[in-house]
Amino acid sequence: MLVSEILRIKGSTLFTAAPDTSLDVAVHTMAEHDIGSLVIMERGRLAGMLTFRELIRVLDERGADMKALAVGAIMERDPLTADPHMEVNALRGAMLERHARYIPIMDGTTLMGVLSFHDVAKAVFEEQSFENRMLKSYIKNWPDEEETAVQGHGGR
Repeated sequence: MLVSEILRIKGSTLFTAAPDTSLDVAVHTMAEHDIGSLVIMERGRLAGMLTFRELIRVLDERGADMKALAVGAIMERDPLTADPHMEVNALRGAMLERHARYIPIMDGTTLMGVLSFHDVAKAVFEEQSFENRMLKSYIKNWPDEEETAVQGHGGR
């Protein structure tokens, strides 16, 4: 399965912010849309990612003062990205290695979407469930050995 297949199923809704967006606006956007990340874009290019991880870290460090910060001050500047033609298993491995929960999908310099660890896990689960159902159906309709032997010997 390719990353582009998951992205196609998920849809193309993107939530972005600029590096100079205030954290209070970013947090409000994330809460309003029930999302765990914002893609930070600067002059049409990926500049970073803002996720719960960065928000929790700055909340711990700055407390109530955090709302006065700009997104660019805390965003992850070099987020893990994926190509739409990447195999999902390779993406899963990279996500686990980097402890990344949200991955911008980039086709060159064009942002195609964002996949979460949940999106990837759901797609893999659904694919495996489908394969499992197909195998069970195939095994259920498997001809008996005696039936095969009789047919193979012309009924002798």
